[in-house]
Amino acid sequence: MTNTVTTDATKTGKRPGYGQLLRTPGVWSYLIPGFLARQPFAMLTIGIVLLVQHTSGSYGTAGIVAAVTGVSMALFAPQSGKLADRFGQRAVLVPGVLVHAAAVSALTALALAGAPLWALFAAAVPAGASVPQVGPMVRARWAAKLEGSPLMSTAAAFESVTDEFTFVVGPVLATALCTGVHPAAGLIAEATLTLAGGLFFAAQRRTQPEPSRRHGGPKVKHVSALSVPGVRVLAVAFLGIGSVFGGMQVSMTAFAQEAGNPGINGLLYGIFAGGNMLAGIVCGTIAWKIGPRRRLMAGYIGLALFASGLWAVHSVPLLAGLGLLVGLCIAPALITGYTMVETLVPATARTEAFTWLTGAVAFGQAMAVTVAGRLTDAHGSSAGFLVPLGGTALALVVLVVLRSRLLPPSSGRVAARGVGHRVPVTVD
Repeated sequence: MTNTVTTDATKTGKRPGYGQLLRTPGVWSYLIPGFLARQPFAMLTIGIVLLVQHTSGSYGTAGIVAAVTGVSMALFAPQSGKLADRFGQRAVLVPGVLVHAAAVSALTALALAGAPLWALFAAAVPAGASVPQVGPMVRARWAAKLEGSPLMSTAAAFESVTDEFTFVVGPVLATALCTGVHPAAGLIAEATLTLAGGLFFAAQRRTQPEPSRRHGGPKVKHVSALSVPGVRVLAVAFLGIGSVFGGMQVSMTAFAQEAGNPGINGLLYGIFAGGNMLAGIVCGTIAWKIGPRRRLMAGYIGLALFASGLWAVHSVPLLAGLGLLVGLCIAPALITGYTMVETLVPATARTEAFTWLTGAVAFGQAMAVTVAGRLTDAHGSSAGFLVPLGGTALALVVLVVLRSRLLPPSSGRVAARGVGHRVPVTVD
């Protein structure tokens, strides 16, 4: 069947926009529940940090508990993606959201009861392991519907904007609930939204990609997404993005405390995430003439450059402005990385690939929360801001050294785009 979206784009030579993307038949059936279901993801870490810091009095302790959750998510998310590829998204989501709601509720109760650190760890592990991977699942639905279409890169930009909108709303909401209602209110809301939103999304069965175990014909050996060299490089690079998220969350929280205005933390983080969202909107409207590898490295150069000044800032307006610039550099890197998955990974392993990248962000965030928490306890918020700089600089070095592994497996520079149409593809 001819892809009319692709044909029209080829004739006009213009990149399809968001309006054309959102008119794709059937997409709203999973976009709305997917948006609701991913909101809690942005609330979990900051909710844990605010609650545990309140009950223990230590950013270091709060960071360690949040890190356990993040590491657990990073380790289990790819397995969740692999199972979703093989058995279907609903089969993974339904039990996952039930376990997550129970685990977060237990973690909240233990923290309020002043339980020892090991008990908090015991609840943090299943809380992180069961975080529903809604973002990767939505991306997999886009990839299944738009395979071979130039709309796929627009969809990647749209998903980045959606993710970053959650990181605007989520931390602000969690901070407002924790500081204005009760220290545990943020996590209670997170668990409630996860349960309701996750079950709503899981009910949209018609749009989920066909599980690989149901494919007809000869049995095809399952290929792990991590066996693709480019996915491994992207996962390492995404650790740097995670270090920005984690370091900014802890350090901005401490900065607001030092400034005597804890409530401004949500606004500061919202500006940072808002820059990310704004950049994502713009990226989705540009018909890029430079290749994805160069865009990826350009984003990381900007990240490292602007992150290098965070530790020296001592006023709220300056931190807000520099945080905005850091946020503007994240979206291009995220969008490019997720878009590259389409050309690097077979369709039967894409959900797993997306979860490896999401898990890498979570792992980087977890490590950053731990290190930034320790540095903040010992030396103040300025020291915590060194973490985003270190993480992005290391990721940039990896990208420069291993950039050749980000090329798609096909050696040609021409790719099929719909039946009867071939257009040149920029691979560098």
